[in-house]
Formats: sequence, C-alpha cells, structure tokens
Amino acid sequence: MNPKRHIDVLLSQQSEQVKNDYRIQLTSAIDCIRFLLLQGLAFRGHDESKESKNRGNFLELLNFLSCHNEKIESVFKNASDNNKLTAPSIQKDITNACSVLTLKAIILELGEEPFAVLVDEARDVSYKEQMAVALRYVNERGCVLERFIGIVHVSDTTAISLKAAIESIFASLGLSISRLRGQGYDGASNMQGQFNGLKSIIFQGQELLADTHFCRKIIYFWLGCDL
Repeated sequence: MNPKRHIDVLLSQQSEQVKNDYRIQLTSAIDCIRFLLLQGLAFRGHDESKESKNRGNFLELLNFLSCHNEKIESVFKNASDNNKLTAPSIQKDITNACSVLTLKAIILELGEEPFAVLVDEARDVSYKEQMAVALRYVNERGCVLERFIGIVHVSDTTAISLKAAIESIFASLGLSISRLRGQGYDGASNMQGQFNGLKSIIFQGQELLADTHFCRKIIYFWLGCDL
C-alpha cells in the first residue's frame, strides 16, 4: 500500500548505503597506504591489539584520520570487525595495486627511449639472495632520473642467473634489452671480468640481436619485402 516502504525499495536503499560506506572505508585505507608508501614507512606494529598504545603506522594513521572526519569515524565504528579493510592481506593487495600503477607510470615516462640498468644484490636475514634493479634514463625535460623497478629473489649469484632475472623483469614490463645503453653493478666478483661477467654476457646478447636484425634486413632485401 505504501510504495516507499516496499521491500524492494528498502533493500535498494540499504544496498546503496552499504556501497557508500564501503567506498569511504576503501578510500580511507588507500589514502593511508599511499601516504606510508610515499614516506617509506613501515605498516605493521609489534602489537596491533585494541589494548596496544601503538598499533603500527597504518592503524594509527587510519585512527588519526577517523578522529578528524566524523563520516569516516562513523563508517568504521559501525562496521563489523571483519569488514574494516584493515587486515594485512588487504594492505598487501592495495600496496601491490599501487606498485603496478607506479611501474606503468615509469614505463610511460620512459617511452621508447634508451636506458641504463643499475643492479645490486645482497643477502637478506633469511640468507636469500635478493637482486634490486633500477632504470636510469633521461626524461623529456632532459633530466637524468633513476627509478627503482623491482627486487627479485635469485637462486644464486652467477652471471647466468642474474641475467635471467633481469630479462624476466624486462619481459614483465615490456622492455627490450636491445634498448639497453649502459650497465652499473656492484663490485661482486661474479659481475666482473671481460668474458664471464654479467656485463659481458649482456653485451654478447645485444650483439647477437644486432646480427640477427642485420641478417633479417638482408634476407628481406633479397626477397623484396619490407622489414
């Protein structure tokens, strides 16, 4: 008898409210994570229980944001404990999404220009070899930039393994090793040497690519085809 009180209308209104509340929660969590990533700060705390005086940077920053915004405070206060988007897994998912967008922005800024690669490797506390990779290039304004693009675990620090890891990162970003114009490494012995070092292996791969491209041009020339 009363259309405004019909079950379909009430469910639709409730659904819209849930969506709006969820959007506020998600936006708040993303803003806090972006701030921590920009400042290079840790997320987790040693004690994140409600009785703890310091629950870690993420939860404390989110609480600070809630204290200065009544709408955000109301949304998180009325949300159930398992639906506050504060779990470590949620933090990791949002962080990974930020990482993907950041890498896309770096590759877009690089464009089709040549670049140099900077590589360093170190053993972490769990005795696993980790290799950090950064790109060095000149942007459209003529400024030299160095951008970190990833860190990858390598089974060993032989030149072959390091080269395979670099090629894997390049492939995931759509970069070609033929555009590589410079290499910078640390002083590790496995990265040195005229014949067995990583630099020499990459140079040999570039020469092979150049020779292959030259042979293709000759074949296409005799066949009367375009390259």
